[in-house]
Amino acid sequence: MPLLLTPGPLTTSPTVKATMQVDHGTWDDDYKALTQWVRHQLVTLGNASDDVYTAVLMQGSGSFGVEATLGTAIPRENATLMIAANGAYGERMAEMATYLQIPFITVHAPEDQPITMDLVSEKLAAHPEVTHFAMVHCETTTGILNPIETIIPALADKGIVTIVDAMSSFGGVPIDLERLNVDYLVTSSNKCVQGVPGFSIVLAKKATLATTAGNARSLVLDLYAQNACFENQHGKWRFTSPTHVVYAFAQALRELSVEGGVTARYHRYSTNEQLLHEGMIDLGYEPVIDHTVQSPIITSFKYPTADFNFRDFYEYLKDRGFIIYPGKVSQMDSFRIGNIGEVSADDISRLLNLIATYTTALKATE
Repeated sequence: MPLLLTPGPLTTSPTVKATMQVDHGTWDDDYKALTQWVRHQLVTLGNASDDVYTAVLMQGSGSFGVEATLGTAIPRENATLMIAANGAYGERMAEMATYLQIPFITVHAPEDQPITMDLVSEKLAAHPEVTHFAMVHCETTTGILNPIETIIPALADKGIVTIVDAMSSFGGVPIDLERLNVDYLVTSSNKCVQGVPGFSIVLAKKATLATTAGNARSLVLDLYAQNACFENQHGKWRFTSPTHVVYAFAQALRELSVEGGVTARYHRYSTNEQLLHEGMIDLGYEPVIDHTVQSPIITSFKYPTADFNFRDFYEYLKDRGFIIYPGKVSQMDSFRIGNIGEVSADDISRLLNLIATYTTALKATE
């Protein structure tokens, strides 16, 4: 089985995979109790209290959760969204807002630079009508880590409702929901908790979510109604849920705890990234972004030469047990290597040895 060195889906443990071998009914009380346990554990992972935050599980990929949040959090009238974008996933939120007919403005930063408070403040000064703000934490276009810890509390203090796409960071990078004072944080089952694809997760401030009845532009992606069903029917999903995925995710949560929690996982991912970063530089590959803003999640590298054949490189690694990602940076040719999932420093070392062999052979043909 190849290792997925991608930002999710990612390589999962054999025990997480094995959990999906049993069929389950959605009305079973044990299943509803497990759903409630998962929801509680997610709030706890965010260093928050069940009295203040709720975990809303939403069928579909992470993008379903982001769209559900935008479509529910923002009223149909007298509201303007500001989106901070420095990559493809910030831009995707702008595309969602367009489809949902939500008035919005965008504050841009270059893809290789983080969003800053100065940029946001400057845009806010020009647009006092802004009521909601959305940004990506780990922008996996490049692997950059945006400073939500300085931006989100400052906007919350201004009374602006805040939305964080923490798709690729939650569970792998320590996040304190209550300290951030964030209203909505979105992630999914197949990222740093190391489950499999199937549902998204919205950690919502209860007091904020309570004001959103009737906002949703979609029956299925109604975050308010989804949460009400979980709360009023003791863990029942509104529509057919991905039962096998939920059981796998519960197992992944247990394994995260055994590993030592988010702090321990962050250390493992960071060790992987540091080893990869230094090893690739030694082999002549230049990172796309500065290491001071690099997340431990995924690392982007520029093509080493103008005629570099990524497809050949990709197939070479795939044939030898590693699957990487093509680049998403619009201004340059690049590729990405993920550091998350059931991946160790030994795995990264094996990858680097393969890349060294490939690179040496490539140079010999020049």
